[in-house]
Formats: sequence, structure tokens, C-alpha cells
Amino acid sequence: MILKLRKYGDPILRRRGAPIPAITPEVRELIADMVETMYHQVGIGLAAPQVGIPLRVIVVDDNTGAGARPLVNPAITARRGSVVGEEGCLSIPGIFAPVERAEWVTVEALDGDGAPLALEAHGLLARVIQHEIDHLDGILFIDRLDPVTRDRIKRKIKKEGLPDEAPHSAFAL
Repeated sequence: MILKLRKYGDPILRRRGAPIPAITPEVRELIADMVETMYHQVGIGLAAPQVGIPLRVIVVDDNTGAGARPLVNPAITARRGSVVGEEGCLSIPGIFAPVERAEWVTVEALDGDGAPLALEAHGLLARVIQHEIDHLDGILFIDRLDPVTRDRIKRKIKKEGLPDEAPHSAFAL
């Protein structure tokens, strides 16, 4: 089922997600719905708060053909390097800006069956994971921008609003 995306200004996007104690049939259904929603929106990452569910689960796809991967209760345990790249967000359609992120991350999480996993990611996948974990902590990518750029974007949103759907000219996470 395609879930309704929450947009910038919705208070749930600023809430910290709660840990998931066990992988239940409801959690599996949420993961499946999030994957369907992410692909419907032409995204490469989605966090549960973006669909109004304040839980610590994300789905990511690094666009390599491997498909979507759920990460339940993900935590970054190591970071290396630094790289700046353009980001967008399904919850802030039409807005793109350069964001500095770690180039490599190590993540520990549960998979969709509840098995523990450790994953080292670099490049696009590392960026997607960091962006989505930020959502679980109530952080939006615009919070990572310098104050002048962030204020300019916020003024633009306040003046013009957000489009219902933006053209997909860059990856939206």
C-alpha cells in the first residue's frame, strides 16, 4: 500500500523515532509499504517518520540494482572521510542543496527478519543511510546547511510553499 508522505512543517518529521522491540507481522507490512511508497515516489530512501510512523526503520536503495534494503533500529558505529553532494528529500519536494556527509559509514541494524547485521557503506549508499537515519532523529537535510543557505530555503518555502510533487531532477531521499 502506498503511504501518505509527510511534508516539511509536519511535526512528526521533528520527532525522534522509537526503537522497534521485535519484528512483527505489522513491522514487516510497514517495511513492504515503505518500499512501495519509496519506489512510487521515485526515491532511493525513506524513513518511517516520513510516512507518519515514529519508529526507527528505514528502507534504502543505492540505485545499483540490488533492490531495497530495510534497516531496523539502525545506528552508525563509525564514520570516515568527508564529501559534499547534492541532496533532496521526498518530504521537501523541489528543494536541493549540497550537504557534507561522511564518505564511509559502518552501520549496525536488524534486517527485515530481525537478524543483526553490520554493513559498511560508501558513496551514494552511505549518503542515503546518513540522510535517513537523520530522519529517525528528527533532523532534516536543510538542518545540515550553513545558516544563510538554510534561511534562504526556509524563506522560499514560506513564500512559495512546496509543490505537491517535484520533478525528479536529482535523487530525493
